Amino acid sequence: MNEKPVIRQPIVAVLGHVDHGKTLFLDRIRGTSVAAREAGAITQHVGATEVPVETIKKICAPLLELFKIDVKLSGLLFIDTPGHEAFTNLRRRGGALADLAALIVDINEGFMPQTLESLSILKSYKTPFMLVANKIDRIPGWQPVPNACFLESIVKQKPGVKQVLDDKIYELVGKLHELGFGSERFDRISDFKNQVSIVPASAKTGEGIQEVLTVLFGLAQRFLEDQLRIEVSGLAKGTVLEVKEDVGLGKTLDVIIYDGALKRGDEFAVGGLDKVINSKVRAILKPKPLDEIRDPEDKFKTVDRVSAAAGVKIAAPNLEGAIAGAPFHVIREAADSEKVWSEMQEELGRIRIVSGVNGVVLKADALGSLEAIEGQLKASNIPIRFADVGDVSKRDIVEAATVAKNEPLLGVILAFGVDVLPDAKSAAQQENLHIIENNVIYRLIESYEEWAKLKREETRTKRLEGYARAAKIVVKPGYIFRRSGPAIVGVDVLGGVLKPKATLIKSDGKEVGKVKEIQKDKKAVTEAKLGDELAVSIEGGIIGRNFEGGDVLYTEIPRNHVLALKRDLKDMLTGDELAVLDEIISIKQREDSTYGKM
Repeated sequence: MNEKPVIRQPIVAVLGHVDHGKTLFLDRIRGTSVAAREAGAITQHVGATEVPVETIKKICAPLLELFKIDVKLSGLLFIDTPGHEAFTNLRRRGGALADLAALIVDINEGFMPQTLESLSILKSYKTPFMLVANKIDRIPGWQPVPNACFLESIVKQKPGVKQVLDDKIYELVGKLHELGFGSERFDRISDFKNQVSIVPASAKTGEGIQEVLTVLFGLAQRFLEDQLRIEVSGLAKGTVLEVKEDVGLGKTLDVIIYDGALKRGDEFAVGGLDKVINSKVRAILKPKPLDEIRDPEDKFKTVDRVSAAAGVKIAAPNLEGAIAGAPFHVIREAADSEKVWSEMQEELGRIRIVSGVNGVVLKADALGSLEAIEGQLKASNIPIRFADVGDVSKRDIVEAATVAKNEPLLGVILAFGVDVLPDAKSAAQQENLHIIENNVIYRLIESYEEWAKLKREETRTKRLEGYARAAKIVVKPGYIFRRSGPAIVGVDVLGGVLKPKATLIKSDGKEVGKVKEIQKDKKAVTEAKLGDELAVSIEGGIIGRNFEGGDVLYTEIPRNHVLALKRDLKDMLTGDELAVLDEIISIKQREDSTYGKM
């Protein structure tokens, strides 16, 4: 006989903009400090934290009574999702898993790009949500009441501070209205089903945290009861959050179980890169309540059985090749395994890139991060030749080296949270190929952009070396050291860049000769710039015949050079060189009106 259906605890996604306080919000509830340990202080992977009903009753007892909430749920399972704008797809996985969401917004900054992205995700999944107006402690004049209810804290504030808070709340209300959501401060709401609850809070001081938990609990119980009803004996389904190597356990899976029940000894199928992986649960390790599966401070406890919704660590043999983001299903027969593989192939086919075009090579540690970085690169119009999950291999070096020969700015490997295999390191050194590694997505992208900028400047500088440069000099009267063969004269550089081998012309366009050598302080130099005083030898120049002391001379710029300088390399030229170039164009156009024109 089947067991009676039960109401599982809801999965709550914590979403929002970078630095608006998502992880700190959960830290306040947990009493830990995960945020301080995060790489780059930004959440890089989706983590899971279980808040049991006993904790909620303890923290929120007065409010549960005030709002007449009859407690039925066993707790709340929070998923802390990355907040940077590059992480849309990781959040999407969080959104897809979530029954309910808490959208964290800095009340002082308001809606930011990631806030809007989060709302888009929630809207697409039709996920009900509440809004936490965080950082009320930063409102000028706010007097903190640590760990107090917001309703208790607000009455102790000065009228002017209350007004500022109300103004900021209604800015959020107005923005939500523009986006198609009705909303109101939680204690003024008349229809919780059709209005978004806004709870002012401070993750730093703890103010308002009681109201946040109470509103989430109340919404779940009132509107999600049917959705949360599951067969306790049903086969477990879940999503792999991370694949880890744990001391004493070997490869393990961090999994969110969102349906059914998982037992020790269950056979399961999980998605891998090249095949579906079938294995058997050797141990189920569950974090202590209020701890986090991604970064536990205390050891896990071993359990024989766990029901949805739960975040667990699963130890099992033969997990090589399993990847984060993959589906996890308990199976009874081979056909069930094939369903998982079909689902996995569809996901991989959507995310993997094998394009053959000139583009960067991308390797990441999980499907979510791979997809997120791909999205960021595409948004920046950076083409991708190859993208996959896994360590950097020799094959990746070969792919990137092929690109480097044609497109130096794209001949690079981006490695997120993965190792570079020894033979790949050797091959990269031989090919002089750059590998950019980082475990923070936005920093990986920034590092590439910085590298590409330097590489571009290096390439353009080399290219600029092949072009004639615009220069303007004046021959100093009284500084005629030799009249001809070659003429040697003292000059002042009035603008631009003078180099040896440059052909010199007068202001009427007539040729004088070619610069043989430039000396400054009796030493030969390769170039001279605005303000330099020099001795210049000029092949073909004859004082008294084709130029005189006091003459202003310009460098001759070939027609094809002037077009490239004006069109492609203009930003590499100084203002004085551009001005001299314009003067040269005017001189040349007296003879040829098309000179210097596209």
